[in-house]
Amino acid sequence: MKENNKHSKKLLLSITVALLLPLSFYIIAKVLKKDKLAMPRYYNYESIGQNKDTLFHKVSDVHLVNQMGDSVSLNVDLKGKMLLVEVLFTNCQTVCPTLTNNISYFLHKAFKKNDTTVHFVSITIDPENDSVSALKRYSQGYKVNPDHWWFLTGDRSSIYNYLRNELKLNVNPSNTGAEQLDHTPTIVLVDKNRFVRGYYNGLDTFALKKCADDIGLISMQKK
Repeated sequence: MKENNKHSKKLLLSITVALLLPLSFYIIAKVLKKDKLAMPRYYNYESIGQNKDTLFHKVSDVHLVNQMGDSVSLNVDLKGKMLLVEVLFTNCQTVCPTLTNNISYFLHKAFKKNDTTVHFVSITIDPENDSVSALKRYSQGYKVNPDHWWFLTGDRSSIYNYLRNELKLNVNPSNTGAEQLDHTPTIVLVDKNRFVRGYYNGLDTFALKKCADDIGLISMQKK
């Protein structure tokens, strides 16, 4: 009987927390002044506009192929959604498996029921070896919902242009094989207007928590 009571109390606590968390975000946003909310900053300064506004780089589109074999456009097909982007290659035995696992455990689970807010994007830097079928096998290892998380391959020059010049990531191809690829543990948060709003170390749990908080704050931000 005592065990049943403990289980019931834990269940009630879980339900209460799940219900109160969105409400607490709403109350915080309403009660605190806007200038006291630590809103995620904008990255990648470009220039000063005519009205002396700071102008930041707006991420251009890229056309790639996901793990289901669908040709997709990140800015058209995911219009109105934030993007959370990681870089990987499926033969990686060091950073990539841990990075993808952390994103799956700490972020994908948190937002999988609200796929209108953020879409997860994993882009290979080894498109010669990472075919659609290879990415599908890799994604299935993490029980990924393909409607909510895309693993992308495609034209090599398009991929590296997007990562370097649009997301401003320091990734370099290798001339000696996939095992020497210069990959990064950095994940990038791009808002629905396609401005970069955060860079996070995907191997750091505190950084992942900050990423989750930033997603929540940006989702509440008024136009």
